[in-house]
Parts: sequence; C-alpha cells; structure tokens
Amino acid sequence: MQQRRKSTSGAHGTARDLDLKERLGALSNLPEFFRLIWSCDHLLAVLNILLRVIRASLPVMMLYVGKLIIDEIVRISVSASSPAVENQEMSILMTLVLVELGLAVLSDLLGRGIALVDSLLGDLVSHEISLRLMKQSARLDLECFEDAEFYDKLERARRQASSRILLMSQALTQLQDAITVFFLAAALITFNAWLLLLLAITLIPSFLGETHFNSQSYSLMYGWTQERRELDYLRFAGASEETAKEVKIFGLSDFFGSRYKKLAGEYYHANKNLSIRRAAWGGLLSILGSLGFYTAYVVIIFRTVNGELSLGDLIFLSGSFLRLRSLIESILIRFSNIADSALNLKDLFAFLEMEPNISSKKNALPFPENIREGFIFEQVSFRYPQTEQWVLRNISFTLHPGEKLALVGENGAGKTTLVKLLTRLYDPDEGRILLEGHDLRDYDLDGLRDAAGVIFQDYVKYHLTASENIAVGRIDERNNEARIVEAAQRSLADTVIDKLPDGYQQMIGRWFKQGTNLSGGEWQKIAIARAYMRDAQLLILDEPTAALDARAEHEVFRRFVELTNDKCAVLISHRFSTVRMADRIIVLHEGKLLEHGTHEELLAAKGQYSELFQLQAAGYR
Repeated sequence: MQQRRKSTSGAHGTARDLDLKERLGALSNLPEFFRLIWSCDHLLAVLNILLRVIRASLPVMMLYVGKLIIDEIVRISVSASSPAVENQEMSILMTLVLVELGLAVLSDLLGRGIALVDSLLGDLVSHEISLRLMKQSARLDLECFEDAEFYDKLERARRQASSRILLMSQALTQLQDAITVFFLAAALITFNAWLLLLLAITLIPSFLGETHFNSQSYSLMYGWTQERRELDYLRFAGASEETAKEVKIFGLSDFFGSRYKKLAGEYYHANKNLSIRRAAWGGLLSILGSLGFYTAYVVIIFRTVNGELSLGDLIFLSGSFLRLRSLIESILIRFSNIADSALNLKDLFAFLEMEPNISSKKNALPFPENIREGFIFEQVSFRYPQTEQWVLRNISFTLHPGEKLALVGENGAGKTTLVKLLTRLYDPDEGRILLEGHDLRDYDLDGLRDAAGVIFQDYVKYHLTASENIAVGRIDERNNEARIVEAAQRSLADTVIDKLPDGYQQMIGRWFKQGTNLSGGEWQKIAIARAYMRDAQLLILDEPTAALDARAEHEVFRRFVELTNDKCAVLISHRFSTVRMADRIIVLHEGKLLEHGTHEELLAAKGQYSELFQLQAAGYR
C-alpha cells in the first residue's frame, strides 16, 4: 500500500487491486478459521453440521412429495365416476399431504435450531477472536503501538471479531446449500440433464460480476482503513468524558463536527459510486438469469402439453429448476463473498502471527532472587524506530543494589526512555545493560518484568473498583484484601478510599453505573499504591505525582524511600525538594549523561543541576 496521508485533506490510502487468483488463493485461510471454530466448542460445531445436512435433504423431498400429490389428484379426478371418491384413494392423498406437512414442520424446526446454534457458536467465535487479539497485542513490542501502519493492521484485525460471525454462517450455509444442490441436480438429471447446462450459462456472468464488485468493496475498505480509524477518533474526541471540558471551553464541537462531516462525506461518495455500479450491473445480469429460467419453463410446459410429462412432473421440474437456480446463484455469490471475506481473514491471521522483536532467548536465565551487583549501563545509545535522532547517547552508570537513584533533566532529555530500556520495553541500539554481570537480554523477559514495578506519569485510570485499581500492580493477588489495604496505606490512598461510599468496592470512573470520579491527586495516590502492591525488586516512579502539591509529593516520596530501603529504586521528578532524598542523582541533557552525584556534590559542582536548583528555589522565595 502506498504511503498514507498524515492529515485530513480528502486524500486517502490507495486501494489494493486484487486479481481473481489472489481472491481465490485467500480461501486457504478458511481451514485455519474452521479450526478456530472447532476449538471454541466441538459439540456445537458437530451439531451445526448435522442439522444442516438433514435440512439440506428436505427441499427435494418436499418437491417430490408435492409431485406425488398433484399426480394423485389428477389420477383421482380422471378415474372418479362421481364427485364422491373412495375413502382409500383420499386416504393416500391425505397421507401424502401429512407427509409434506411433517417435512415442512421439520424444516422449520431445523432452521430455528440452526439459527440458535449459529448464534451461540458465533458469540463464542467472536469472543475467542477478541481474546486472541488482546493476548497478541500484549505480546507485541511497545514500538508497534507507536506506528500508524500497525494501527491500520490492528483496526482491520479488530473488525474481524464481529464480522467473522457472518463468515461462519455463510460458510456453513454454503455447505448446506451444496448438499441441497446435489439432491436437486440428481433429480433434474433423471428427467432433463440439459437443464443444468442452461443454468450454468445464465448464472456464470452474474457470479463473475459479484466477484468483481466484492473485490472492489474489499479494496475500498482496505484503502480507507486509516480514514475509518480517524472517523472513530473524531467521534470519541467530539463526545467523551476525557474531552468534554475542553470541547466546551475551546468551542471545539464545530471543528470536530465539520472535520467528521467532510471525511464521512468523502467516504460516503466513494462507497456510493461503487454501490451504484454494483446495483446497475447486478440488475442487468439478473435479467439474463431470469431469461434462462423462463426458457426452461416454456420447454417443460410444451413437453407437459404434448403428454411427455405429467402435471406432477411439471410442478416438480419447474420447482426444482427454480429452486436450483436460486441456490446456485446464492452459492456463486456467497462463494465470492466468502473468498473476499477470506482476504479479511488474512489480515486477522497475519496480525495474530506477528512476532515481537523483544522476547526471551532460548534457555534464558531466571531473574535473580536478590540483586547483588546491580544494573550497569555500558555506553548505551538508543533512538526510536524510523527516526534518526538519538534519544540517548553513550550513557554509562551503575544502579547499585538497594540504591535510590533520581533522574533529572528537561523534558525530552531521555529520562522515561531510560526507564523503558531498564524494563526491556525497548532494547539498546548500541551498548548493553548488565545485571549481575549478564546482558539484560539474557534473562527471561517475563521474570524481568515481574521483578519490576513501574508507575509512569501517564498511568492508566482503570474504570474498575478501587480495590481492583490497586490490585493491577499484582493482579494475581487481587483477592488478597490485606495486601491491597497495606499498599493503599503506604501510598496514602487509604485516605482517599475511606471517603468513598463503598470503600474498596467502590467503582471508580463514570463509564459504569454508580461509578464515582476522583481528582488528579487522588488518582495518583491510587496509582502509586500499585507500586507497593507489586512489591518488586526494582521500583520506578516516573513523575506519577505531578498533580500533587509540593508538600503531598514530598510526603509520598519520603515514604517511598523509607519503605523501599532494601530495593533498587528510580525516581523521576522535576521538584528538587523530592530529588534530593535520593542516594544519587543523574542529570540528563539532550540524551547525554551530564552530571551525577549526591545532591550536595552536584550543588558544589556549580553545573546544570545547581543552576536548575537555584532557579526553582527562587520561585519559592
């Protein structure tokens, strides 16, 4: 796909042109899809197929019973010498009518059973796809979520969770109709084999037309992936809790609304043009199919009039031909839909098959139970993917066991990036990070992250209970009430929770009923409790106290330092009254290590730290 636009200008991604070979080749994705369905519920899958096979045999049986009824009526009418007929003859006729009624009732019951099983199995498939997407997203590298093309892939994959229910029903209905076609075709061949050839001649053009326009529809959806994501974003930005205040204050409603209207209009006109052409060609090709049917119908009528066929044969053949034409047309059109839906499956499975670059090596080392030598940065350099600018350059220092290390620097100096490297959200482009003498990449990734507790400045406000909001720090302990309460007390979040109507079971946030919102400072205390809940060997606070006043932040950090005296800790803050509590301070400037030492040593050095400290101190005088 060509390079996508970066702003809303009416341009859009170039649609993919798909040939017939590529569309048919996408059918190779169906076996994996059927395995997914099978994995959801074996019993429902078998029951679905069984019900469809039985129902598929009923149409030809009902048509044939109908033929027998007509022939029996004609026979009785011709042979009866008076209006009254013998009871035995009427008994046969009524028996045939009851058989047809039984088949009709059975067909209806089977149809309802199939719909029920489709609904249940479809929900399971949708849930399974959503779960797999969630798990896969958690596996992939952080850099993926900072790439627009990745979001296009994720968006296409996400849309499969609901639309694949339709594909499942289509595929199974295709099997059912194919079985019905087999029975009807066998019956027609017995009477007039040439009728099948006539069907093929009239239906193939319609099939090719639908295939072409399905391809065009897929190409349109593929090419407009980014724009559809932007439409979703504009709907969110124009009407959500997170943006409501600024939308009102800054008067952004018209801005978002006009931008949405412009982009939605462009998509509407593109889709409108395709829909009109599809409807026009579909109408013309359907006329060809109707001409074929009535040609066959006239021939059957003439043969009946000439005595070659009975009236029952006329009803049976015309009904079979009409039903067969409708079924084959549906099968061909549905086949085209399935083939193009399989292209979407390709997007889904391609996403699920993506592998992260950052992962555990084979026979990776277990994370040490106790850190004895600490973390050593050796000439570490890093730049974000698809950029040329170095964010960190030749960084070397040691984080000793039990040491409280503070990172100081202006915005963009590389403080948060350094934390990401320490927790292997990224790997260095140059240099290495050692732990106990081994490269950090040699350790088991899950073990490393399990041993680290990080609270970033952009921490997540989960719309969960207060207890669960704290428990996300160590989610396996979410039922450990004592541990949750202790974590809240350490972070001072208990003073917030005590005011809530339902205490620790209070739903926080406004997304759900009976939820209550918190102030920025209150949210931060909840978030910091997650670090204590984690009770990890390496604890990192990356400016999570920005919404607290200076006194509250100082108290939070003082308690943090006291309560983590035997752990490695990294503190990031712009307030020097907090930073000075660290054992050692590192000053970063434009991605380089400018100074390091204790608070007193750095003041004495009269460098950038001293200058920044004096500027901040002057603001309090």
